[in-house]
Amino acid sequence: MARTKIVTDSACDLSPELASSCDIAVVPLSIRFGDKEYVDRVELTPEQFWALCKSHAELPETSAPSPGAFQQAFLDAKAAGYDGVVCICLSAALSGTYQSALAAKEGVSGEIDVHVVDSQAVTMAEGLMAMAAAEAAAQGLDAASIAELARASVPRTHVLGVLDTLEHLVKGGRVGGAKAAIGSLLSIKPLLHLKDGVVEEESKQRTRGRAVRYLVDKIRAEAPFERVAVVHGDASDLQELVSALEGIDLGAELLVCDMGPVVGTHGGPGIMGVCWQSPASR
Repeated sequence: MARTKIVTDSACDLSPELASSCDIAVVPLSIRFGDKEYVDRVELTPEQFWALCKSHAELPETSAPSPGAFQQAFLDAKAAGYDGVVCICLSAALSGTYQSALAAKEGVSGEIDVHVVDSQAVTMAEGLMAMAAAEAAAQGLDAASIAELARASVPRTHVLGVLDTLEHLVKGGRVGGAKAAIGSLLSIKPLLHLKDGVVEEESKQRTRGRAVRYLVDKIRAEAPFERVAVVHGDASDLQELVSALEGIDLGAELLVCDMGPVVGTHGGPGIMGVCWQSPASR
């Protein structure tokens, strides 16, 4: 029976406890506020990140892990007796993380079998893919087979999220100030989803309450799922969303996770989303 180690990056928003319980190694991205740099989830928790966002006028900057950080994770797997590694990365369309992992793969060529997968996803959509890969690894599948399963799951892995503020998109240059002012005046709440690995606007709702109800209705229509998670960034109405989803036959345990700096930098406080994997047979 093959021993395969699953590696991912901290954009997946798996908590350290959840990652450890699934035997997943997480290579962290870095976050810089001015001249101070932090290692995601190691030196900066999600709670600390949101607190820093409130006290800084400018957005932080995020940076991908170095190839050396991934290479160390791969060599650690070899040292621990694993036969191979499957590394599931943040969407290559959004970050250089995937390219760093590919460079690391070349760096350990001949030492351990490594397969790098572009999840085409962010936050717990990426995290759910890593968890599914970890389940396959626990069943003894080899790295090549697990990587093939992960790539096949990309089209059925989704995220739909609602923003509470356009402020971070303005600071990040993703939307103009005039459009943001109009949106704020009208209480417009955009909903975002992933399309071909890129975050795009799925729809707009006139109020936060309508946006959350729309999100719940979409999830009701998509259920049941193989895996499903709620992810949020300092959202005061989190429990309202969770309670509404618990009234739906989701077909899987509902995970509730904190959104970290990688996605939270652009989404802003109050962002909430649902990530899911549809059944392979659908």
